[in-house]
Amino acid sequence: MVTTLTDVERARHIAERVPDPELPMLTLADLGVLRGVEITAQGTVVADLTPTYSGCPAMAEMRAEVAARLQAAGYARVEVRTVLNPPWTTDWITPAGRRKLAEHGIAPPGPAARPMTGPVPLVLSPTRRTLRCPRCGSADTEETSRFGATACKALWRCRACQEPFEHLKEI
Repeated sequence: MVTTLTDVERARHIAERVPDPELPMLTLADLGVLRGVEITAQGTVVADLTPTYSGCPAMAEMRAEVAARLQAAGYARVEVRTVLNPPWTTDWITPAGRRKLAEHGIAPPGPAARPMTGPVPLVLSPTRRTLRCPRCGSADTEETSRFGATACKALWRCRACQEPFEHLKEI
């Protein structure tokens, strides 16, 4: 079976539009977890997803929704694979995804930490982290809990506007 590029583009477009179950304002493309879509010589659509972290409970829902949407679009054979290498990083969130997070009151992540080479510095005092409030823009914020509703989010509060907000942690 010969497939055209438009078949692959159409399948990718369908998979890209699936919303993230935990952050429904983001699509799988916005979040950067959709790694690729191809159509095999036998006509099977293969979509590759990378979880945001090991054991992410949303992966089962993501896989099921990608498969359901592709099948509803007329693709009879669909395979959704979990790809662990390279591991997902918050750097894969698109600019549109970061904008959508902020618009929905969630502080987007900053750049992910890079692996260090050489000696690891020892820091004995807590590091002060500053986030901008996604509601008013103030940098006068504080972390209230390292874990939010999901393991990938932390809870923060703005001292200026007194509003609580979530922060998607850097990975």
